[in-house]
Amino acid sequence: MQINDVSNPTMTVYPPKGVNTRAAIIVFPGGGFRVLAIDLEGTEICDWLTSRGITCVLLKYRVPGGNDYWDEKCRCRIFPKIPLALQDAQRTIKLVRSKARELNLNPRKIGVIGFSAGGYLVAQTSNIVAPAYAPVDAVDKLSSRPDFAIALYPGHLCRSGALESSIHVTKETPPTFLLQAWDDPVDPICNSTLYARALDQAGVPAEVHFFAKGGHAFGLRDKDHPIAAWPSMVESWLKETGVL
Repeated sequence: MQINDVSNPTMTVYPPKGVNTRAAIIVFPGGGFRVLAIDLEGTEICDWLTSRGITCVLLKYRVPGGNDYWDEKCRCRIFPKIPLALQDAQRTIKLVRSKARELNLNPRKIGVIGFSAGGYLVAQTSNIVAPAYAPVDAVDKLSSRPDFAIALYPGHLCRSGALESSIHVTKETPPTFLLQAWDDPVDPICNSTLYARALDQAGVPAEVHFFAKGGHAFGLRDKDHPIAAWPSMVESWLKETGVL
């Protein structure tokens, strides 16, 4: 299911089932910044996370035009002047952090996971800490940088063979998990390899996985390839990094 024409962003909180790990993960669905794959890369992901005792926050960010996207009408790429999707992502991270006590969360265990275009939002929030919007209230005094980051088949990072110029990875970039299929027909593998190289050069702890097959936008639905094991790999990484 896809959601089109989102003009009012929302965040939906899904409480953990069973033991509360006090960790939270904000989900950025993909959709090329034109639509949102709200079930495949949204609600289905939250079902998995909450079953592991993790609070899930599903962000419905503004589309189309929340970031640069391909417009089928003009057969051209549109570059909006205002980064609406980044604004929504930054605000959501701050809001979740501000409600840590209310939601029984550890404010130092608030991460993000994104798919495709949402993976680009993961990279943006991990590295762009300057507010993308004017302060609204006291919540905006909090940091919008996640404590850990997970990007699956990210897009928009590889531009003419180089890392997107607005992404400046530093030692402050949070620990990151990257995963992509080599045969991805939508977002080339360079989106992950370039970002992984930048993480390495900055000394950022990262775990990177590439699989021969899996294509694009597989979410939790791939049952035919080894890449389907990615959820357990993410869980192991979260345990190893002390999040779980």
